[in-house]
Amino acid sequence: MTKARDLAGFSTNAVTTTTADGLILKGDGSTTDVIIKNGANATVASVADGTVNIAAAGSITATGASVGALARGAIQVGNSSGVSAPLTKGTSGYVLTAGANDLSWAEAGGGSMEFIASSGAISNAASVAFTQFDDSKYNNYQFVPVNVKPATDNTQIQIHASADGGSSYDTGSNYKIGTSALTAFYTNAAVGNASGDTGLNGIFYLYNAGSAKFTSSLNLMTWTTGSGSANYGSAVGAAHIVDEVTNAIRFKFASGNIASGTILMYGIKKS
Repeated sequence: MTKARDLAGFSTNAVTTTTADGLILKGDGSTTDVIIKNGANATVASVADGTVNIAAAGSITATGASVGALARGAIQVGNSSGVSAPLTKGTSGYVLTAGANDLSWAEAGGGSMEFIASSGAISNAASVAFTQFDDSKYNNYQFVPVNVKPATDNTQIQIHASADGGSSYDTGSNYKIGTSALTAFYTNAAVGNASGDTGLNGIFYLYNAGSAKFTSSLNLMTWTTGSGSANYGSAVGAAHIVDEVTNAIRFKFASGNIASGTILMYGIKKS
């Protein structure tokens, strides 16, 4: 723009230039000192009277190598030079951690629970297996059945261990509660499938899966049977008396398929 034409009518000190500062835009309104508008006469940004704060009406997008486009998942943080700089997205499952001066991404502390997998909505499946075991990350595991119903009424849930990633499962008499031998970690619940039955709900804990020693479990389950006429609860510990690493687990019913429900898998993180 030229001063003769485009700046006509401006006060003497409204737009000036200096060698050090370059172009200086100065205003002194009663409400705002500076307003930037677009071609539609809509306010883009403004500086309130007597302040040093810029209020942007829309979003601000950084582009170009000198500014640096903000990558997806990154955040802007203040750095040691006192300016804003991008902190790239951390590894999945990491948390934002404050150090003495700066922010960084780090693994969550030991003992925290992390979601691993879901069976999704089960529909007439012979069994549901989980093979997402990772001894480098997790000490123990938690499985959560939600309204898991059998296709056959009043049948027992069975939970079996695998040491070959789920290619086969131990269905022999190698599971024990005390001195009593069982053919699965859990066989106590006789789950109903009538319209009034809720199915199997609760928590199944699996301990010491990554060690080539016995794997133990704790079951905190509730279920209904007999058309919803009775409600049972159980807290039962069991062990798989085989010296091997458990790297897969399978849920099935003693008779018939799993009609419906969902099962979730969580890992208890190591320190």
